Amino acid sequence: MSDILDELQPIFQDVFDDESLEIFHESSGETIDGWDSLAHINLVVAIEQEFGIRFALGELETLKDVGDMIDLMENKIKNL
Repeated sequence: MSDILDELQPIFQDVFDDESLEIFHESSGETIDGWDSLAHINLVVAIEQEFGIRFALGELETLKDVGDMIDLMENKIKNL
């Protein structure tokens, strides 16, 4: 799980245009400035491109934080 978190770090920094941004499993839209609906879409697209996975809309609606996203990503990567 920490490997994916490490790989997500530069993606978040790029999407939120903040090289000092540090994400954690508990990070969410409530804890990261600028995480609005447009940033969320950009983040999802960047993650899909980087990891070669696709998210279904229903899957994204259930995510509460970065840890939930990592869990979902691990399942998708395992099933590739």
